[in-house]
Amino acid sequence: MKLFAISDLHVAYPDNREALLGVRPRPDDWLLLGGDLGETEDHVRFVLDTLGPRFARLVWVPGNHELYVHPTSPPSEPRGVERYLRYVELCRAQGVLTPEDEYPIWEGEGGPHVIAPLFLLYDYSFRPNDVTEAEAVDWAADAGIVAADEVLLDPRPYPGRAAWCRARVAQTEERLARAPALPKVLVNHFPLRRDLVRIPRIPRFSIWCGTRATEDWHLRFGARVVVHGHLHVRRTAWVDGVRFEEVSFGYPRERRPGWGIDDYIRQILPYPGPEA
Repeated sequence: MKLFAISDLHVAYPDNREALLGVRPRPDDWLLLGGDLGETEDHVRFVLDTLGPRFARLVWVPGNHELYVHPTSPPSEPRGVERYLRYVELCRAQGVLTPEDEYPIWEGEGGPHVIAPLFLLYDYSFRPNDVTEAEAVDWAADAGIVAADEVLLDPRPYPGRAAWCRARVAQTEERLARAPALPKVLVNHFPLRRDLVRIPRIPRFSIWCGTRATEDWHLRFGARVVVHGHLHVRRTAWVDGVRFEEVSFGYPRERRPGWGIDDYIRQILPYPGPEA
């Protein structure tokens, strides 16, 4: 019984949908889904319907893309918190764990561990110290970088995405503080540390990548592994003896020639390599 992870499946792309259908069944294992499965309920349902029968359990956290709503969508289309909670309901109906559920205890190989799915967003704090929060979006735009989130990610009822992030951080800190005193696997779409955001082509995109409020969470909450996506830059990093795994599948143009989707499903526990 092993624990695996993948994120950023982006099944709006036909190549990605086709690839997903080829995932090898692992009926005894769990799979962490690190967000950005797609932009609609149909996208998310397709992923859950496809992967649910192939794994013993799925655990989902949202990315920014699940929260997207086009400005021309009808007023009845759920937005912000309401949209997030619709996905939670969809997952629960299929037995998929979410950040709103009790943290499960992993008793498989490499355990026991608490698996903590998180939903934290970003607050524009992954920026230089001399750039204020109010200036952050313009600072990125000066380098030609504008995130679609500024148009498509509606934070209502919060006044902005940073306010929603701060609320989620406060709620999650309280939950993690009450969690069992076991090693933890923290799972979030966005990286928990600024120094993990290494995107040389678009460095100022960092402001949409997380919050400095979580930079010490790997130590503060006893993490053994931290899993994230969002960057589309797959890598394993070690910080303070804690393993950080970026597990993105990504867009078709970003993938390695000859690699199938099973090559992108990362084993989290037990760790298949040498410990740091």
